[in-house]
Amino acid sequence: MTPGERRASASLALVFALRMLGLFIVLPVFALEASRLPGGDDAARVGFAMGLYGLTQAFLQIPFGLASDRFGRKPVILAGLLLFALGSGVAAWAPDLTWLAVGRALQGAGAISAAVTAFLADVTRDAVRTKAMAMVGASIALMFALSLVLAPLLAGWIGLSGIFVMTLVLALLAMAVVAWVAPAEPREHRPSEMGQVRGRALGEVLRHAGLLRLNLGVFVLHAVQLAMWMAVPAMLVSAGLDKAAHWQVYLPAVAASLLVMGGVLFPMERKGKLRTAFLIAIGLILSVQLGLWVLAGSQPGLWPLGLLLFVFFIGFNTLEASQPSLVSKLAPGHARGAALGVYNTLQSVGFFAGGAVGGWLVRAHGVGALFAACAAATLLWLVVAWPMQAPATASTRR
Repeated sequence: MTPGERRASASLALVFALRMLGLFIVLPVFALEASRLPGGDDAARVGFAMGLYGLTQAFLQIPFGLASDRFGRKPVILAGLLLFALGSGVAAWAPDLTWLAVGRALQGAGAISAAVTAFLADVTRDAVRTKAMAMVGASIALMFALSLVLAPLLAGWIGLSGIFVMTLVLALLAMAVVAWVAPAEPREHRPSEMGQVRGRALGEVLRHAGLLRLNLGVFVLHAVQLAMWMAVPAMLVSAGLDKAAHWQVYLPAVAASLLVMGGVLFPMERKGKLRTAFLIAIGLILSVQLGLWVLAGSQPGLWPLGLLLFVFFIGFNTLEASQPSLVSKLAPGHARGAALGVYNTLQSVGFFAGGAVGGWLVRAHGVGALFAACAAATLLWLVVAWPMQAPATASTRR
């Protein structure tokens, strides 16, 4: 990477990290803490409120992505972070589950993932883009691990409302990073330079077979991720680990998985085997869901659960790094924001479906049905992804 690419990657990874920490920090304690609010005695309603963030993201990712193509990345990112901060304030004040859901919906309205990812793609070369996206993916994974450590402690000290106040502060810090640390936008993506060619971008994206495969993949990946956390914390408690100590399983699993990902993904990409790494990662996700399905029917042990989480994070982190990179490479340059908008829309729909459907499955059919559904969805993804071809690298195109 050039110094400019390192600065861009680090600053935008920090924006993602601050925002995703604000999102993830509530997940490990949301179901338990929300149940204390009026209306929180219904697991399906709690799951809906937890996943509602993803639904509003889904409606607004494409408009935000298109807006970033037309008006510039930075203004759109700042507007989205402001909405996220507003939603955090409403959630902090919420006197019942209904208002908590409203706050989550407003948080989701700050749908900046497409704009941030497109910004990162604008300022990095194809040859290093997967590495840049991996920095973002690693920051997300680390924030997820950090949230699993901090959330139970913070819930005891400041409660769910205090955690949402913290997410508001994190959003304001992310705005400062965008305004004063992130690099200037490339000339061709400044508002004064944008042509009318943007108008047909969405149609091109929706007809692209390779992008459609990746869109299905990100939906399944994040639906499975959120659905798992409707059941995994309770399984760890059943295995004898108090909820305040769950970080002792999560943190080593995430840290070790990042080491494995770094040692495997980048060398395979350099050797032209990104497709192989991609399909193996989907297979790992599938094997974890099958393993959790088996454990759900018995008294789980800590070691099997910890091993399955380690394998899950290897697959998850690999896909988090490779999928957005593939989208940015496959998309036409003038439609990159639109392509990432569609991609992040499906990611957000996955978040919503994982929370809402996962909560319903646990309530109506039990934990075993949840993991069986996750395994079936992942198997479908593997079948659809199998014919994919990785895009040519910069060196191959020459």
